[in-house]
Amino acid sequence: MSRYSRRGFMVAIGGGGLALAGCGNGMGSEGPARIDARVEATLQQMYSDLPDSRRLEENAVGMLVMPLVTEAGFGVGGSYGRGALMVGGAAVDYYAHTKASFGLQIGAQQYAHVLFFMTDDALADFRTASGWVAGADLKYAVANEGGRISADSITTTSPVVALVFGQAGLILGASLEGSKYTRIIP
Repeated sequence: MSRYSRRGFMVAIGGGGLALAGCGNGMGSEGPARIDARVEATLQQMYSDLPDSRRLEENAVGMLVMPLVTEAGFGVGGSYGRGALMVGGAAVDYYAHTKASFGLQIGAQQYAHVLFFMTDDALADFRTASGWVAGADLKYAVANEGGRISADSITTTSPVVALVFGQAGLILGASLEGSKYTRIIP
């Protein structure tokens, strides 16, 4: 292969991965009702698989629920998903999650995640930002083999806690990446 065709191949594969990540989650454009149904099903799965997540919810002032995030990469990658911001048990806004990455990576996966806003300030910052980027204040709660999470130690020090679950697929490698959450009107 010549240099030009290798470069063209890499660009085509990277672009294909981004296209897959952007449209592979099947959310469609059926509006808030479909997102709400997926959010409810995702919360029920979370409560079933990770019973300690109820404690996180009880202590949180709001939750951003992303029912299905699709991620793919081959050198260049990305992910996309849509979900709802829940405050007081009701959806108050809808958001899109996008992520871009670059590095040694190959594969595709889907997962759900929930961001728990533990303080009023963290929730207000999220809602007033033009596009919120996951940063240093974000801590991940990890479930052990029995589905238990260490919520007590995390929630006392972290304004935002992320819980990722329901993974299917595999991405291998190491990459630099950034995530962004943007308010949408479905």
